[in-house]
Amino acid sequence: MKEYDEQNGPLLSRREAMVLLGTTSAIWLMTGTRSQAHAAPDTPGSLCLVRPEQTEGPYFVDERLHRTDIRSDPSNGKITPGTQLALTFHISRVHAGECHPLPDAQVDVWHCDAMGVYSDVRDPGFSTVGQKFLRGYQLTDAHGAARFLTIYPGWYPIRTVHIHFKVRTAPMVSKRYEFTSQLYFPDELTDRVHTALPYSSKGRRRVRNHHDFIYREGGIQLMLEPSETNGGYAATFPIGLEFP
Repeated sequence: MKEYDEQNGPLLSRREAMVLLGTTSAIWLMTGTRSQAHAAPDTPGSLCLVRPEQTEGPYFVDERLHRTDIRSDPSNGKITPGTQLALTFHISRVHAGECHPLPDAQVDVWHCDAMGVYSDVRDPGFSTVGQKFLRGYQLTDAHGAARFLTIYPGWYPIRTVHIHFKVRTAPMVSKRYEFTSQLYFPDELTDRVHTALPYSSKGRRRVRNHHDFIYREGGIQLMLEPSETNGGYAATFPIGLEFP
């Protein structure tokens, strides 16, 4: 059944709901729950939140761009316009009821620009093949931290505002661990940010958090709480990963 917005009617398209995310059975990878392990002495308790996985979606490209500032496009040097967002991940491993910082994990981030466009993909509404803006990865430091400088995302018709991320570890005993999910923003903050250019030129967004068919499956546990800074906003996202 198609999703409907209260004011704008049917919403599906955008690769028909992203090709239904590869069938319903692949949409929800909701194996995690929001819980808190006992923090080891070297890990603050607030960093031990176990979060749910969510779909990777159709726009992941493994660009292997190792960089902190993902606003620029390496193909032409242009900086993607938008409100600056400093995003920090604090990643820990939950094991035997304790939580420890996870160093040397690869954290990939990708999201759309202020106009709702992803780089390096073909879509019925655009083609950005060869461009690589708003994509990149960092390795976590000894404290499990990975830092990015990006912009506040825009919107496109079938989704609320979000950021994709993927955490991958080096092979451990010939086995590699991967965790993929999405981050969300308070609707009130998005409304405020999107009143400014370049966001405002796209018009009023159609889907708020509670209307979003992916957000409704655990999105409240993946919410950022950005604080205002001189240059825009900053947000920290702590997450504990339970390895199999």
